[in-house]
Amino acid sequence: MKTTIKKLPNSQIEILFEISDQEFNNYYQKALAKLSKNLKADGFRQGKVPQEIAEKQISQAKILNESAESAVKENYIRAISEEKVEAIDQPNIEILKLALGNPFEFKATVTVLPEIILPDYKKIALQVKKRKVFVEEKEVDEALKWLQKSRAKLSLKNQPAQKGDWVEMKFKIALKELNLNEPERKDAFLLGQGGFVPGFEEKLEGLSAGQEKEFSLKFPDDYSQKEYAGKQADFWVRVETVQEMELPELNDQFAQGLGKFDKLADLKENINQGLNQEKEIKEKQRVRQELLDKINDSADFEIPEILIEREEEQMIENLKQRVSQDFKISFVDYLKKINKSEQELKNSFSPQAEKRVKDFLILREIGKKQDIKVSEAEIEQEMNKVLKNYPNVKETEKNIDRDKLKMYYEDVIRTEKIFQLLEQNL
Repeated sequence: MKTTIKKLPNSQIEILFEISDQEFNNYYQKALAKLSKNLKADGFRQGKVPQEIAEKQISQAKILNESAESAVKENYIRAISEEKVEAIDQPNIEILKLALGNPFEFKATVTVLPEIILPDYKKIALQVKKRKVFVEEKEVDEALKWLQKSRAKLSLKNQPAQKGDWVEMKFKIALKELNLNEPERKDAFLLGQGGFVPGFEEKLEGLSAGQEKEFSLKFPDDYSQKEYAGKQADFWVRVETVQEMELPELNDQFAQGLGKFDKLADLKENINQGLNQEKEIKEKQRVRQELLDKINDSADFEIPEILIEREEEQMIENLKQRVSQDFKISFVDYLKKINKSEQELKNSFSPQAEKRVKDFLILREIGKKQDIKVSEAEIEQEMNKVLKNYPNVKETEKNIDRDKLKMYYEDVIRTEKIFQLLEQNL
């Protein structure tokens, strides 16, 4: 087999194959034997027809096509393995010469991972500064108040709701602009601190259990659910219960009821440490994203469109799962609610998908240049950490794709090692 590799635009390559006539004859003989297996001829048992007779009964074109198919598959796989071609889609095969007694020639065009020219990423890493994190006293107080409310005693109140009461309600939302009528939902919150649409909770003040109310409000322009942002909505609300909240006193006894704390000060210190850890994690994520963004700005490469499309597809699949689990509705109904087609939604994911692919390719290239290795022992250790958290480890292991899980944790560990390398001098 002779191969010639030629680079093409858009992260594609063309591989020209030439299989000698002697080598191709081996594929021809194998194809003839395969096609003869079920052949019948007078005087011979099925599958025992002599080759010279079988060759006359089977069209040569059929034998040649079968030979070519085997030769293409076997030699293409061998070539990309030997040449370390990182193909990312199925090849487009074009037969150039196919005739018995002649060399067999074909061409494979395939998209590959792009060649990435990295900047001096170690130098860039020196430009990124990690910020010192600290926890303010008011943050600890807010967390403590949340704990206090979570341990509050609730008692039914036969009076109208006012701020500070715990309110349970049913409600529906309708948006004429989107032709949307949401099904009835339930919610419960501390009146005045629910954090819903501005003005919503004020509308509930003065309502008693069993009372209903209809009103209209506009969602803020920066509302988290983009399809609602800036839209006028009609609300129907029915108050189910109004409960008075009796808060426990914040003292040493309160702290002792929450765990192994002797004093309230110990609880506060524990909260401080927890908040500090959360902030450290967020700062690490910020630093890592800044690192990637700066390297990205100076890196030179083109992204194959197929990688972006695959990432968009994965994002759509993840969204479908969230819609099913969180909203308990079909994806078709969800698309109707947001007034978008699946393709429009996919297109809106394009910038984020492209960013994810770029980050992945840059990290991968750095890992190659630094020869970052991940051992089997490291993968097993990480997998076991996760699996032991399941109630029935043995049953869980039966139902998981272990190879897929290993690939996932290999990537996680390698990525962590790459970042640790970049962060050495931060």
